Amino acid sequence: MKTRRIVMIGLLVAMYVVLSLFLTVTLWNFKITFEALPILIGGFLLGPVDGLIIGFLGSFLNQMLTYGFTPTTLLWVLPHAFSGLLVGFFARKMGSPLSTLKTAVITVISALSVTVLNTLAMYVDSKMFDYYSKAFVFGALGVRIVTGVATAVAFAVLLPPLLKQLKKIEK
Repeated sequence: MKTRRIVMIGLLVAMYVVLSLFLTVTLWNFKITFEALPILIGGFLLGPVDGLIIGFLGSFLNQMLTYGFTPTTLLWVLPHAFSGLLVGFFARKMGSPLSTLKTAVITVISALSVTVLNTLAMYVDSKMFDYYSKAFVFGALGVRIVTGVATAVAFAVLLPPLLKQLKKIEK
């Protein structure tokens, strides 16, 4: 792996951690955040494996700094790791450059997968630690889906010109 690629992965992981810790609004059991942006950039620019690494390491560091290591830590890390893998896979499959519409499809699929996997993690975590409530786990699911899709659409508008500029730097 080239040094430049390793540095890019490190910067995107650091960006994820900063966004997840300092630019997140948490309301009840859902949050509004831009933490997915570095994962999306990594998946689109570097591919599925690097997207997975960025999602995994960024989410893992966030979990360690926020909650420490718990029996369900890997369940909470899985959604963003899977998102990076998924974005990288679809970006490679669809080719480059991606239109805003194709980017929107990829980012929305990623957001929905993160929401579903986070809900599953919340369900398992709540059962393991005895705080399960149907209202808590599933009550805000609709709001979380709408928030995720809205954020994904905003990213879809932002990403094509941003990726174009980043590709120039990458070379």
